[in-house]
Amino acid sequence: MAQSHRFLTTGPARRRPDDDRGIDRVPRPVASRARDLPQGQLIEAHHHRRAQLLFASNGTMVVSTDQGIWVVPTQRAVWIPAFVDHAVLARSPLSLRSLYFSPAIVPDMPKDCAVVTVSELLRQLILAAVALPTDYDEDGADGRLIGVLLDQIQTLPETPLHLPMPGDGRLRIIAETLTQNPADPRSLEQWAETAGASSRTLTRLFAAETGMTFRQWRQQVRLLEALARLADGDPVTTVALDLGYDSQSAFISMFRKSLGTTPGRYFAEPAGAE
Repeated sequence: MAQSHRFLTTGPARRRPDDDRGIDRVPRPVASRARDLPQGQLIEAHHHRRAQLLFASNGTMVVSTDQGIWVVPTQRAVWIPAFVDHAVLARSPLSLRSLYFSPAIVPDMPKDCAVVTVSELLRQLILAAVALPTDYDEDGADGRLIGVLLDQIQTLPETPLHLPMPGDGRLRIIAETLTQNPADPRSLEQWAETAGASSRTLTRLFAAETGMTFRQWRQQVRLLEALARLADGDPVTTVALDLGYDSQSAFISMFRKSLGTTPGRYFAEPAGAE
């Protein structure tokens, strides 16, 4: 069986502060940045005065805030509203292509972080926008390209790749263990003694703090870990067994129920290589 993967880290994280605060001072309503990160690199928690569409043309990232965790494989992006503190971890080598929007030009976008599916048209628009000069001509062809891009992001379909993190200390014991070892098979009744609360109390707290039952929350942990590993090329059978499923077919059934398609089809979209 393959070596177990940890959900939030890929070994000792190489930390560095984010250094793009200059983005907030760009004299255009849309700014951009391209950068590459090695596997395991962590951009520590920071925020921008602008909303951000964080897209990886290659690689898988984990974005975390106080409210939860979002796993973002290739061909998806994460929408991050202005002033939301967030950290970014490279689960694999990343080619990041970020766009930053003045809040006034995206008033109808989500007020919370969300993973969105990036169409091939939007992918090309993102890559073209990143290549524009900082002071692009708002009244010329560059401005028209930005206009089309803004039209496209208004209709981005969300993808359920969010794991809400509980705040209660008793649930945190469970949550932190499961995010590091999603295959942990313990039931909520078995967790009760470790967490220092009855299973009835834990059931009530999970519903109140995450909007999910314990079983739903644990399944989401496994789904997100599976996505990260499948995006890295791990075989479906290996991922299924490592995450505690009795068979590949049981895992595929869960995957299809959650995302509406099989793992093979999910990752069969046009490659994100530039």
